[in-house]
Amino acid sequence: MTFRPTTIERAYQLAESGECRTVGDVKKQLAAEGFVGIQDQLYGATITAALRQRCVKFYKAEEPAEG
Repeated sequence: MTFRPTTIERAYQLAESGECRTVGDVKKQLAAEGFVGIQDQLYGATITAALRQRCVKFYKAEEPAEG
């Protein structure tokens, strides 16, 4: 049996992964992974603020390529 996180759980994982700079990036990645009802499940000031804070805290900008 394969475990798949809920949309909200996966959103938090993505926000804390360091790969998503904004909540919009989180939503785009969720859609790419096949999650549905993203707007409905991630709607509201509280969850948006929580995800935004995590994106800011954990985002790792790509290192510029050395030439």
